[in-house]
Amino acid sequence: MEKRRVVVTGLGTINPTGECTSKSWENIKEGKHGIGPITTFDTTDFKVKVAAEVKDFDPTLKLEKKEVRHMARFTQFALYAAEEAICDSGICGKCEDYSFSSKPSEEDAARVGVIVSCGIGGLDVIEQQHVRGEEKGYSFVSPFFVPMAITNMAAARIAISHGFKGMCSCPVTACAGGSNAVGDSFIRIRDGYEDVMVCGGAESCITPLGIAGFQNMKALSDATDPDRASIPFDKDRNGFVMGEGSGILVLEEYEHAKKRGAHIYAEIVGYGSNCDAYHITSPSPNGEGGAACMELAIKDAGISKEDIDYINAHGTSTHLNDLYETMAIKQVFGEHAKNLLVSSTKSMTGHMLGGAGGVEAIFSVLALRDGFVPPTAGLKESEEDMDLNYVPGKGVEKKLNYVLSNSLGFGGHNACVIFKAFEE
Repeated sequence: MEKRRVVVTGLGTINPTGECTSKSWENIKEGKHGIGPITTFDTTDFKVKVAAEVKDFDPTLKLEKKEVRHMARFTQFALYAAEEAICDSGICGKCEDYSFSSKPSEEDAARVGVIVSCGIGGLDVIEQQHVRGEEKGYSFVSPFFVPMAITNMAAARIAISHGFKGMCSCPVTACAGGSNAVGDSFIRIRDGYEDVMVCGGAESCITPLGIAGFQNMKALSDATDPDRASIPFDKDRNGFVMGEGSGILVLEEYEHAKKRGAHIYAEIVGYGSNCDAYHITSPSPNGEGGAACMELAIKDAGISKEDIDYINAHGTSTHLNDLYETMAIKQVFGEHAKNLLVSSTKSMTGHMLGGAGGVEAIFSVLALRDGFVPPTAGLKESEEDMDLNYVPGKGVEKKLNYVLSNSLGFGGHNACVIFKAFEE
């Protein structure tokens, strides 16, 4: 059976660099980061002092107040971003404003699915309800605790809000989850199961327990200068910066999108997913798993390695990830690695864990649209054996045909997606 083409028709995000796609992309292009002192709790007893928070977030601008009270923050982010993406795509009809009133017909609803990742879920709710139980007694724990905290609820809430009755799922594959959600959605449409998929990721765990856990495994940067905290590929990097937010895309079968006159941002053409099967936190030596995953995505796309122009790297600002990802890129691309532009937008957003892949997929699509490679902000000097073009400090204008986005997670989960500049 001939595989169906899959295109991107809607984008939506809220992340530390902006409360919508256009504002976020504008700041990303200019190399402006969203990192600063942690404000959500007192960090006096913490070594880690900075994070990439979503500031001044008011979910009631798009969501009903009574519903917001029964949602964890990661779910609020996902619904907020999804509403932008859905309205942007027009799959539920013309949106005069952001509201959940528009729904597809019963027949169409069965052909629209949702796959939205989250790595940890409602950690904020878990902490709050545990304190309530300890202080007041466990009979006072909210009856909404479980449906607020579980990781699948962002996907479920999006489906419920719009009446989407296709596949609804939540990949929980750590930092690879957002890209798994996008890639799995691509396969669902390409193989004919759905015509439209709402996909991406969301995360919010800048909480005492979340920061303490990553801090104590020495994964987080303890830099106090926000400009020198998330510095992927820099010789002075010492850990990632926790971020939060959501990135949601609407993927659609090409003929379906064409028939309704949808605006098409780009085409998604390749997906790879595998496991290092090596260690619970460390990448496999020399980046072997990540390299194999990129190979899978390129093979799936049916293109040559030389076709890739830009890689939106996983680029976490940890010592092993940045080194091994560099080694993996060299292993896969050989001499062509010298021609590649490779940058990490985590230098500006921080690491959004399960939400990262969705947001970075959006940046990859917009890089194709605008012919612009975003920078690795804050990068000053790399180590001797890390000698790729990491686009330090300032973005580069360049016509792009194919963009590869990498996501590599704890547990050895790897996911890579490839986007192509759209052509009729």
